[in-house]
Amino acid sequence: MIIRPHLHWFRMLLAWRGSVLPSLLPRLLLIFCISLVALAVHNHILKITVSLGTTPFSLIGIALAVFLGFRNNASYDRWWEARKLWGHLLNIARSMTRQALTLPRESLEAAEIRAFVQILGTLPHALRHQLRKTDPREDLAARLPAPLVERVMASRYRPSTLMLSLGEWVQRHARAGAIDSMAVLAFDRNLDALADVIGGCERIGSTPLPFAYSVMIHRTVYFFCAALPFGLVDSIGIFTPVFSTFVAYAFMAHEAIASQLEDPFGSDENDLALGMMSVSIEDATRDLLGEPALIIPGPQDEGYLVT
Repeated sequence: MIIRPHLHWFRMLLAWRGSVLPSLLPRLLLIFCISLVALAVHNHILKITVSLGTTPFSLIGIALAVFLGFRNNASYDRWWEARKLWGHLLNIARSMTRQALTLPRESLEAAEIRAFVQILGTLPHALRHQLRKTDPREDLAARLPAPLVERVMASRYRPSTLMLSLGEWVQRHARAGAIDSMAVLAFDRNLDALADVIGGCERIGSTPLPFAYSVMIHRTVYFFCAALPFGLVDSIGIFTPVFSTFVAYAFMAHEAIASQLEDPFGSDENDLALGMMSVSIEDATRDLLGEPALIIPGPQDEGYLVT
């Protein structure tokens, strides 16, 4: 994800990193070439004359803009909901760390509390790897004891296994008398909230926007952009390649941005910075324990590029 300070208006025009323009350049070049063909036909360089006028493009363009706006809103809603879920995960981690430090009786050893917080701080990393379908072993092995690492790696839903381990910790110490029944209820409410966060992320990750809807918009955008030069050439002549390419950029960029935001847990530059957020959540739990701060990914060049 790219996170930049606010740029001057002129520098914003020239921004490259975080823009979808690099991925669109081949497609825009194709539209530019089609515009040159339309211009050649209009000037009778070829023995074919194709003139469509601007009226059909005005009608289609308005409808297409509405559909693209709807798709962008739907994709951004998914992105923003995913961000709120990870923000809620931070709140739950802080709350459960506080409970582990303050609710148990004095008989509970500090090492046991630290073991609980370690599992809690590891859970965001396991969730990140599950959402991105990557191997979490290295992150787990650096934070958890070997038997627990093997148990988690043997499961299919690793964040849920870590959540189960947290619940077993509460149960074990409740039976030993170190945690009373009211504290158990407090822990259980947060464990339920944790399950809601994990389930919400899984729902977003496993349910894309309807494929037929995406295909319809994709086809319409490219047909519109490819045919547009033949509608503009009568009215603007030699400027057809410039304006056709610019209009194509506007429509194609909207579709490309929506496609990136649709999957907020990916590794594109506009997806959520799950790596940074995982470390931040772990660092927040360590801070309550009084442990040294972790190194959180910092600025690179003019902004952050973290995954």
